Amino acid sequence: MAPTKHKVLINCDMGEAYGNYTCGPDEELVSRIDIANVACGFHAGDPMVMAKTVSLCKAHGIKVGAHPGLPDIQGFGRREIKLTAEEHTANVVYQVGALQAFLNREGIELHHVKPHGVLYGMMTRDIDIARAVWAGVPPGTRVFGLAGTPMETAALEAGLDFWAEYYADVKYRADGSLIIDSKKRPWRSEDVRAHVRQQLYESAVTASDTGDVVPQPVGDYRVSICCHSDSPGCLDILQTTKDVVDEFNASRGL
Repeated sequence: MAPTKHKVLINCDMGEAYGNYTCGPDEELVSRIDIANVACGFHAGDPMVMAKTVSLCKAHGIKVGAHPGLPDIQGFGRREIKLTAEEHTANVVYQVGALQAFLNREGIELHHVKPHGVLYGMMTRDIDIARAVWAGVPPGTRVFGLAGTPMETAALEAGLDFWAEYYADVKYRADGSLIIDSKKRPWRSEDVRAHVRQQLYESAVTASDTGDVVPQPVGDYRVSICCHSDSPGCLDILQTTKDVVDEFNASRGL
């Protein structure tokens, strides 16, 4: 079932620079999105980058969420690391707390928490990891995740406000899991358009490994579709996604 009750929003991972290194044209992206997922220092971002990103989002009226990842700056949070449940929880408390301090400084509310990279993927497969990560999130917080997976189950168990997520620039396997590349690959605009349209209008994706059409239902959840600032051609990906999302929302009178 396609999302119909609420306006579909666009979220984007941002603030993923570090020191003198840049990652993504955040200043060009921010005016085209609804929600920013701000890196919290473990996979990318540092205090100065976080401060600048939060200030940029405030200037553009963009909702800001925490984007915690595994402690893996060199691998950009896209390499699997084995941690205890206590470590997962503490890592999330630490990262969300860091961003919350910058939000407090700017007088902005924490909108949500969305795990990054391979941590997100681990949570879609392992209920214990999902529970451990969500245990580090403030009670009642909105969280973004993949519907129909342990991310959703653990979020509901914890009493968190779960929002379902689709992806503009991530492919899926036949089992419905996400293919998390260590380095983002380019997308053609026509492929982004078809991928986003299929998710929004059909609640399905075409598996890249088999070519099968795989259902990705989101029920009555609020839905946000994600773009990545480190994808090659991210501005074109985002604009194509925005065109489809605007068309979809208009077709529903939203």
